[in-house]
Amino acid sequence: MIYLDTSVALAHLLAEDRQPPASLWDETLVSSRLLEYELWTTLHRRRLAGAYGDAARWLIGRVAMLELTPTVLARALEAFPGPCRLRTLDALHLAARAYLIDHTQPVALASFDRRLIACARAMSVPIFGARAL
Repeated sequence: MIYLDTSVALAHLLAEDRQPPASLWDETLVSSRLLEYELWTTLHRRRLAGAYGDAARWLIGRVAMLELTPTVLARALEAFPGPCRLRTLDALHLAARAYLIDHTQPVALASFDRRLIACARAMSVPIFGARAL
């Protein structure tokens, strides 16, 4: 199972130069509902919702969504290990992934965000396609 961070979803959706390994899309993907909000906010801000709306809906439909429950939100309030200097939305993503670990099986992280990856590594989180990301 792979936790999909918004940075990877947007890179794929907008065909950026950096792309995750193609094998990512063969995996079971999960993210928090935050992914949906971040995708749409970015598309609207860049005035790309019309051009990329169908692709965004397909991508969102491909990912199992974890709601931002009080338990997930409470975890985001706690400190993260090591020298983590997370921004709010990154902390929410890591808190959602931590919830999944506590309630399911191991979940790797797919992200292009260097801060998020550094903190995830401090938490011993496996990074999907670490060489490619």
